[in-house]
Amino acid sequence: MHNATPTSGIQPPYLKKGDKIAITCPAKKLPGPMTDAITLLQSWGLEVVLGETVDASFHQFAGDDDFRARDMQRLIDDDSVKAIIAARGGYGTIRIIDKVNFSRLAQNPKWLIGFSDITLLHTHLYSNYNIQTIHGQMPVNIPDASARSLESLKKALFGDEITYSFNAHPLNRCGEGAGVLIGGNLSLLIASLGSVSDFSYDGKILFIEDVGEYLYSTDRMIRTLDRAGKLKTLAGLIVGSFTEVKDNDIPFGQTVEDIVMDVVKDYSYPVCFDFPAGHIPDNCSLIFGRGLQLSVKTHHVAASYI
Repeated sequence: MHNATPTSGIQPPYLKKGDKIAITCPAKKLPGPMTDAITLLQSWGLEVVLGETVDASFHQFAGDDDFRARDMQRLIDDDSVKAIIAARGGYGTIRIIDKVNFSRLAQNPKWLIGFSDITLLHTHLYSNYNIQTIHGQMPVNIPDASARSLESLKKALFGDEITYSFNAHPLNRCGEGAGVLIGGNLSLLIASLGSVSDFSYDGKILFIEDVGEYLYSTDRMIRTLDRAGKLKTLAGLIVGSFTEVKDNDIPFGQTVEDIVMDVVKDYSYPVCFDFPAGHIPDNCSLIFGRGLQLSVKTHHVAASYI
């Protein structure tokens, strides 16, 4: 049990009305205009700046690797931009991450927002610069997003208090834990292992989610994390949505919950399932790099930042 108060990462300044938020595409290209997202951000009093990648196309990417890296670089280096939100995930962030120089961000932190493929940016910025980032809805998801998830994104950006409270899943493991919140998409956490974007999970609260994965692949990834020593000394484990889960002709025989609990059964920290975050309309914002208190009880789960 980790009882020490966790040390949160560097917190970028919260946004205020009139601030600039930039939209860029570090990975897959956009299917169409982001009218709903721009309208929403403007309704919050923000000035929306569009990166050159939002209109770009190179095979499945929003421009070639150098083009996407340059767009990200320009927005990082522009001190008038107070937050950068990835328009979408898909695949491609790993192709540009080492082409971008984040030193300006270390000197002048700003919020970076996204999820899924953007997990690599979350891990990279925490690993190398200890900067807090926001795992939350992206412009491509906003037309289908729940009101609660969008409100949580606004709260995260503007510095309003965020707490999470929901009914417990029957397979949860009860307990109390406090640690810096880390994580994101399970496939991308695996992709960062052993790289400059990797870091120690000791004493942390880990959040995981994924989409479109086979059960056997999920089992392999969870076991890979465990074999890498990442799961043994956590302060807590939060499992978000695993959507569009696939199975083989011969069924795997375990659910995602079964797989997770099988791997972490010998550890003592709290585990909660069905956390409202991931590839779902109700993708509530999480602030990575910030201390979190997790309380998992028989009928109820609560989490709050510390």
